Amino acid sequence: MSVHIPFLRRPHDVPSHLSEEQVKKSLRKSIFDGSAYSVMLGLTQNYITPYALTMKATTQQIGLLTSVPNFTMAAAQFAAPAFSERIGSRKGFILPMVLMHALMWLPVLLVPYLFQTHQVWWLIAFMTLSTAFDSAVNPAWGSLMADLVPTQMRGRYFGLRNRITAFVSMAFSYAAGGILQLLTGNTNLAFTIIFVGAMASRLVSFYFLSKMYEPLSLATQRRGHDSMLKMARGLFSTNIGMFIVFCALMNFATTVAGPFFSPYMLRDLNLSYIVYTMLNSAAGLATVGFMTWWGKRIDRAGSIKVLKITSLFVPFVPLGWLPSHSLWWLTIMQVFSGFAWAGFQLSSGVFIFDAAPPQNRTRYIAVYNSLIYLGVSLGALVGGVVTPLLPPIMGSSFLSIFAVSGAARLAVSLFFLRRIKEVRKVQQIDASELLFSDFQRPWINQAYGYMADHFRRRKTH
Repeated sequence: MSVHIPFLRRPHDVPSHLSEEQVKKSLRKSIFDGSAYSVMLGLTQNYITPYALTMKATTQQIGLLTSVPNFTMAAAQFAAPAFSERIGSRKGFILPMVLMHALMWLPVLLVPYLFQTHQVWWLIAFMTLSTAFDSAVNPAWGSLMADLVPTQMRGRYFGLRNRITAFVSMAFSYAAGGILQLLTGNTNLAFTIIFVGAMASRLVSFYFLSKMYEPLSLATQRRGHDSMLKMARGLFSTNIGMFIVFCALMNFATTVAGPFFSPYMLRDLNLSYIVYTMLNSAAGLATVGFMTWWGKRIDRAGSIKVLKITSLFVPFVPLGWLPSHSLWWLTIMQVFSGFAWAGFQLSSGVFIFDAAPPQNRTRYIAVYNSLIYLGVSLGALVGGVVTPLLPPIMGSSFLSIFAVSGAARLAVSLFFLRRIKEVRKVQQIDASELLFSDFQRPWINQAYGYMADHFRRRKTH
């Protein structure tokens, strides 16, 4: 069933001082920015640990290389709104942070050349600084994008953007692996090429961000901000607060098991690296493929409807690894994982934009991201401590932590989902119609058509 829902019903859907062409240009530039950022991400996110291993990193140092930057991300996001508000411009805060993040890849790649001792500790220090600059951008960037993207097309726009960026990240991750394979005998040169590419791509991202227009009406608004303490007090009593706690606990429950899928496949199942890569690719490709599919449904039925459905799918991702070790079954579970997480991540990302009051949006996004990263850090830490203590399932303690993680995800979903409400008016659609109806539409042309009609009506008045 096709139902017409106008994208620009309310005046604040598009900032009044920006033209239609400026909004369209900013949305295009954001996709280019995200693509360039994803080049950097693909080149580096899976290869920092192998880089540390070339420096003879110990197990403890590898753990610190993961945990310290994650805690830094939480702290940086929490502190960022105050600096952004003091500057008075979101772009004025974003651009210097992005430039510093790009330049931090230079000391990272120079570690083997500049330091003869304590190389891993220098790497941890530089990666911590790099992560702080990168994560500080997120609250202001999220607030900027929430003002630029019309409310009724957020699902589809971010679905398309995420689909493109995920594909780019995956492609360049393979490229980095190819460089390392090609230069096996000279890993320093290989990593130098990779990190130079990361720095260059982040500078390209900086360029496209600089070409975007900023909705100044909200960026310069200084009054009406709630304190971080007031927001913290409302975490268990407000709709947006319950949503933030839900997402933080869901990420905690997920990362209790998340780090152990790789060693389970490689160590317990003795899969080859080719099969291991193929299984991970199946999840990645499914995530890419279903992003726009879920985006259409978010715009039609609302973020919470999609969040509730996918939150009941997500617990069965780890539980699905228990019944069978068959390669075909594991491939199906990886595709299911990509399907479920694409909807969960997209709907939760859109809902925080919808639910956060405009004057406090930067701060709410900061609280949201900070608690997410804190949950991720603590989940991995708890999983590492608890897993060896669990009684094995079918001879594997990894399967035991998968079962614990699945049960925890389900418990979090069942407790919180009935307490979180949609904040915008959406069509009432039941779950079966949402999942099986054909919502295929030429959405970009339609969305821009609504924007054009909106501006024509304003000019006539």
